[in-house]
Amino acid sequence: MPLGIGIGALRWPDLGLCTIHSPYHCHHHLKRRRDEKGCPVKFRCERESLADALATAGRAATGRTGTLPVLSGLRLELAGDRLTITGTDLDLTIQLELAVGGDVDGGTVLPARLASDIVRSLPPGRVEVVAEADDVRISSGRSQFSVRPLSLDDYPRVAAPASSAVTLDAAAFGDALRQVVRAASTDEARPILTGVLLAAENDGLRLVATDSYRLAVRDLPGVSVLGADQKVLVPGRALGELQRLLGGGGEVTLRLGERDATFEVGSTRLTTRLIEGEFPNYRQLIPQSHPNTLTVEREPLLEAIRRVKILARDATPVRLQIAADGLKLTAITQDVGNATEELDASSVGSELTVAFNPDYLAAGIEAAGAEQVTLSTIDGLKPAVVRGVDRDDYLYLLMPVRVP
Repeated sequence: MPLGIGIGALRWPDLGLCTIHSPYHCHHHLKRRRDEKGCPVKFRCERESLADALATAGRAATGRTGTLPVLSGLRLELAGDRLTITGTDLDLTIQLELAVGGDVDGGTVLPARLASDIVRSLPPGRVEVVAEADDVRISSGRSQFSVRPLSLDDYPRVAAPASSAVTLDAAAFGDALRQVVRAASTDEARPILTGVLLAAENDGLRLVATDSYRLAVRDLPGVSVLGADQKVLVPGRALGELQRLLGGGGEVTLRLGERDATFEVGSTRLTTRLIEGEFPNYRQLIPQSHPNTLTVEREPLLEAIRRVKILARDATPVRLQIAADGLKLTAITQDVGNATEELDASSVGSELTVAFNPDYLAAGIEAAGAEQVTLSTIDGLKPAVVRGVDRDDYLYLLMPVRVP
């Protein structure tokens, strides 16, 4: 069935038959005595370092009901002066190494949220952790906590990542993720749209995401990560967590397996299963030409949207009245009130009024990354495209909202 564009959403074909690789392929269980909670562990570490490590790994631990209870925990494994902390929900795994003062090697599993809250609450300075089979003591100064560990025997182990690797500039890749991941869907009922497409494109890498109401496309020229015509679909949630890890710059290492992708940043390793299925043909949704183009300063427009949307309640869109010498933003909510703001702008083409979801519009303008942005339209009902002036490497397409 050919793809078409409907008002209010980009119309994709039925994605219900698309499948996701089983996340269990990369895990196996430790061979230990039944019901073993752990083996003795003792180490010392600065509070801030340990708290940050627990929080980072804890973002992969699951809080969902109906899953293995042990997945709500973090595995701590000490070998010498290296502590390895692992969190996983079997879809996403975050594992990192931390330098500590090790006394007794071993392993234990702590409740992720509880352990993180305890360590964060302790006074600054050295924290000591002593784990026995049925008790883990966390102390600093005069504060001491005792926690029941989870079953080490039940905690899954992560298989080694693929041996072949490529490196990327962390800052450039992080910027691309910032621009694209925001457009991925969070609706698990449509798994294909929760992913970000990474595809080889013109001797570079292209990232694409859509939630059916908007589409983000970013090109990284000269970045050779994939083979010719190769493409993979990476969960947007995993890439969102990767963004957090890329703040320090440097390099990120990518290892692609048959069913998973591993990203290594410093001493932290993030592994995610890949989504299996065919990403929608997004190219046909991008208009080849736009007769109308508005050019406006990015920051004043963002500020105006944020102010006006205060009156855009109950899914009320923000109207943009585009004229040759200016732009007027309006939000009207029945029985509440209205807001308007005018901005200096220039436009080419016809004068028209077009309305958008204010959050989606602001997200695209914020991501454009230029002092001026353009909004290109065909009419008030067909997809509009946001770009940064003199920035051809990023495109943000969004659907207008029909208004009276």
